[in-house]
Amino acid sequence: MKCSKCNNPAVYHARYTGRYYCRKHFNEMVEKKFKETVKKYRLIEKGERIAVGVSGGKDSVVLMHLLAKLRERFPFELVAVTIDEGIAGYRPPSVEIARRNAEKLGIEHRIYSFKEYIGFTLDETVEIMGSFEKGERVGACSYCGVWRRWLLNYAAKDVGADKLAVGHNLDDEVQMFVMNILRGDIARLGRTGPYYEEIHPELVPRIKPLREIPEKEIVLYAVLNDIEVDFSECPYAVEAFRAEIRDWINEMEEKHPGTKYQILRSYDKLFPLIAKTYTKRTSELNRCKICGQPTTGEICKACQFRLQVEKKAREKGLTFRVEQI
Repeated sequence: MKCSKCNNPAVYHARYTGRYYCRKHFNEMVEKKFKETVKKYRLIEKGERIAVGVSGGKDSVVLMHLLAKLRERFPFELVAVTIDEGIAGYRPPSVEIARRNAEKLGIEHRIYSFKEYIGFTLDETVEIMGSFEKGERVGACSYCGVWRRWLLNYAAKDVGADKLAVGHNLDDEVQMFVMNILRGDIARLGRTGPYYEEIHPELVPRIKPLREIPEKEIVLYAVLNDIEVDFSECPYAVEAFRAEIRDWINEMEEKHPGTKYQILRSYDKLFPLIAKTYTKRTSELNRCKICGQPTTGEICKACQFRLQVEKKAREKGLTFRVEQI
């Protein structure tokens, strides 16, 4: 097939619009979506220091490259932070990929590990807490998600960032919306939108410049531009509820192209109402009695999980250390 713009051989067919793209115009299309999202929500202001969370996977690495390219014309500082959850055979190679990409782009790069700041690797947590199949613990992704969010905020503050850029793509945003609807967690939808109504001084605002770009387009962008990324899947992903939602949404997109964008548009229309109705004002938030980060209760979820694992480890006669919390 031929490119819809220049009649050169096409490398991609966007079924949701019916258009075909050659390599040049595909790159322009992806970069335009990225820049328009940044501009629409004023995600980055001149002179700000932006921390970008880089796991080594396709989304975060492509995001770092796009931010580095934007920085060439728009003055802001950029620093990369990587969270090492401690997943043997999976995380070490991706951390190295993150490091190499940051070095190639001339971006400062720092690594923060679960082991050092939480006290346990994710592998150790799973071993300590027992079998997921037998109902002895929640899914590994629950521990990982809570601790990653906690540590990303810590890292962003530690590097002096004004904002934290994360690689959430269109698929991630749509999956998040559907998951929380099915769980009945409407309040969470008011905290995860394209912008913030207000932000607690101890929380670094998160921005999602890739939220308008489908996952498959990010993959192709990385391939076409020879960007080194880690395509491997986390070994704990099979325990995630998200995987079931992902498969269902992909099936709907295959049958009805444009479904993902329609879901995102629905969420964006609802977000202002949800944020004002369900989200607690920052002045109403407490500080965690253990770590000091904002929470709706007395102890944040990250510390609750850590205490649970710590207790279980004691029961099993295991030793551990916690340096930061």
